[in-house]
Amino acid sequence: MINIAIDGPAGAGKSTIAKRAASDLGYIYVDTGAMFRAIGLYMIRLGVDLSDTAAIASNVESAGIDIEYRDGVQCVLLNGENVNGLIRSEEVSDAASKVAVVPEVRKKMLMLQRGIAREHDVIMDGRDIGSAVLPDADLKIYLTASADVRAERRYKENTEKGIASDLESVKADIIERDKRDMTRSEAPLVKVDDAIEIDSSYMTIEEAASAIEDLIRGLK
Repeated sequence: MINIAIDGPAGAGKSTIAKRAASDLGYIYVDTGAMFRAIGLYMIRLGVDLSDTAAIASNVESAGIDIEYRDGVQCVLLNGENVNGLIRSEEVSDAASKVAVVPEVRKKMLMLQRGIAREHDVIMDGRDIGSAVLPDADLKIYLTASADVRAERRYKENTEKGIASDLESVKADIIERDKRDMTRSEAPLVKVDDAIEIDSSYMTIEEAASAIEDLIRGLK
């Protein structure tokens, strides 16, 4: 199996770009962030205090997270419910970042993610794929972009979805999430030494995906 790890901060375009590359190359795309979002959604629904790590840990085992691939698209199932359309809000995104620091949550996700990688050629994106989930990946990429560009992308995305937001607030949230992701004690966001950095700030989705595809083809 060929395993590709893509890490980077929120809003760098990891999911969109990784999904495009996987589709072009016939790989399975694994959006690990969506799995954490499903856990975040579950905790929101339960009314769990997201600052209470013990409460999150005690409830995580009752969150049944499964992955199905329908026509090549990853569907995240939360206790049997396809929640793909429910996990992209700012509230769930923030919750995902908070539950992701809990060791019990990460252990649960780690087992699932490694299991998928053992069975398929995968492009997997997240925060700690190259450092913790797939440390022996065949190729590691660190995909990044400036905070200003990432904020503008998220603001535009919100506007297109009809979600009211403020550009400066979006940027502040991104910077805060970067800090939280990079300083958490459990599997923080890092650029590992053997990762190839790609800055997507001034690249189109197609250009960034093409650059990654070229690197993957170079493995063969």
